[in-house]
Amino acid sequence: MGAVFLLMLLAAVLGSAVGVVWTRHESRVLFVSLTQLQNQRDEINIEYGKLELEQATHAEPRRIDDEARQKLAMFNPNPQDIRLLR
Repeated sequence: MGAVFLLMLLAAVLGSAVGVVWTRHESRVLFVSLTQLQNQRDEINIEYGKLELEQATHAEPRRIDDEARQKLAMFNPNPQDIRLLR
């Protein structure tokens, strides 16, 4: 009877030890994954900031005016060429 109890106790201790090792391993794997995802998030945030800055630069009124004049040969009309319609 005592031998059966000792074998059950040994099995419980070994099972617990295996569970601890497995849990630690999974924890480390998940931590590495979390770190990689955080690095990816940081890179995406940096790229997003650059894209916002680029968009702000392209939407600047002075730049749009310069592009219209240079590439499209647009110009401000003379006052005598302006007609108001009602």
